[in-house]
Amino acid sequence: MSKIIDKPESPRFVLLTASATCALITLDTNVVAVALPSIARDFHAGFADVEWVVSAYMVAFAACLLPAGALADRIGRKKMLIAGLAAFLLASLGCGLAPSALALNIARAAKGVGAAMLLTSALAIIANTFHEGAARARAWAVWGTCMGVSTTIAPLVGGVITQWAGWRWIFLMNLPICALLAACAWRGMRESRNPEAGAIDLAGSVLFAASLALGIWALIDAQADGWSDWRTVARLIASAALFVVFVRVQRSRAHAMIDLALFRQPRFVAAVLAMFGYAACAQVMMTFLPLYLQNAFGLPAVRAGIGMLPFAVAMVVGPHIGASLGKRLPGMTLLTLGLATIGAGNLLTAFFAGMSNYGLIALGMIVTGLGAGVLNGDTQKAIMACVPTNRTGMASGISTTTRFTAIVTSVGVLGAVLATRTHVALAAHASSLTDPATVLDATFLSRLLAGDLAHAGESMSGPAGAAIVRIARDSFASGFAASLGVAGVCALTIAAAVWLLAGRTQSESGVNAPGKAGSALAE
Repeated sequence: MSKIIDKPESPRFVLLTASATCALITLDTNVVAVALPSIARDFHAGFADVEWVVSAYMVAFAACLLPAGALADRIGRKKMLIAGLAAFLLASLGCGLAPSALALNIARAAKGVGAAMLLTSALAIIANTFHEGAARARAWAVWGTCMGVSTTIAPLVGGVITQWAGWRWIFLMNLPICALLAACAWRGMRESRNPEAGAIDLAGSVLFAASLALGIWALIDAQADGWSDWRTVARLIASAALFVVFVRVQRSRAHAMIDLALFRQPRFVAAVLAMFGYAACAQVMMTFLPLYLQNAFGLPAVRAGIGMLPFAVAMVVGPHIGASLGKRLPGMTLLTLGLATIGAGNLLTAFFAGMSNYGLIALGMIVTGLGAGVLNGDTQKAIMACVPTNRTGMASGISTTTRFTAIVTSVGVLGAVLATRTHVALAAHASSLTDPATVLDATFLSRLLAGDLAHAGESMSGPAGAAIVRIARDSFASGFAASLGVAGVCALTIAAAVWLLAGRTQSESGVNAPGKAGSALAE
């Protein structure tokens, strides 16, 4: 063992360990989506509870990414990585043993804290290990491949484990994986930190976390309370006010979690927007697609996982297409193209959602997945390229915070669209039923949205019951189509914004520093 410790670190081993750690996060995030209907059935949980299974994790994750990145710069990225793996392991154990939906969501929030600790440190380790252009590009390509592979296998792994071993094992399987990764990090990595790191911005961390949590709380509970309810309005106002205070605090700090001066660079803003659009309009489909496949088509967990493969495989192919196009197109143009492809794929899927034809749905998935694959590595690389190497922890915090804030916000917004449109469709179909109140009951709607159609219709039998189930599935498909339509329009809008910022970047580089700006844009 001492011989291994004394040897110079192997960049390849460091890269594989850090990339595998990031892949674990992606696998764990996406594997849960297939299990949501099973979790809802076991706990008799409604749609809000199921949303919190995803959102509690994402809110804690996104809220802790910025301070975790700053802390990694300060105390050491290796220490933070190992501590994050330990926290992730313990929280996974809590999820696997959770006796209720509330306990599961609390454990999921704790898991998000651990995930933030280890993910920011892993990204910073990669960025700090690989400095040169060619080596850095290859490193991010390997990282992107690992993320793509974990995304590809996640739905199938989740379906197999959920159906054959039970959903609890999708969390318990993390225990040996975390232990192995911690051993690899301990033996094969050197410590690195930012010697100029300042104090941790606790006030900024708390303000950002509270703002995000209140906003997501408002989005999720608005489906039951109503958008005009005073509680919804109060949460939204408080969320916005706290965010304004957070920005003011960041401006006043010498070592803020976010260097707001970066947002004066059009290229940086475009990269952050592209990351937001990619996560909000493509990655979020990993949450909604399994619900759609299990609800609209009545597929079991394993078949739903298999049904997700066109999207996941396209995400693996996408980076190779992006690398080929990147040799011919400017970086900002490639980001715009990726977002436009995501928008087109979402709109295609939305158009086909009500036709009960899986082949057409798979076509839309492939288009969206290709666009997501193009953006997966390029957005990360574009953001990291805008900061000096001694602040890679901060940059990885901004990058991953943008990604997961986008996902959790999109889950809330698209979940609200899904719920509202599904309810409208149910109301429209209810006139053909003998007892319309059956499908307009709040509990029925909540369980339908959660993917728990078995319990939602457990008292239904015969032709009347079959008719209600058919109406429920058609209504859910209508809600899913509406949410995807919104996602498609958002992706196209963000693509246009990135395109405009790219033009502004070229204009400024032509006036101020053509050589330097041009090379930065190409990077």
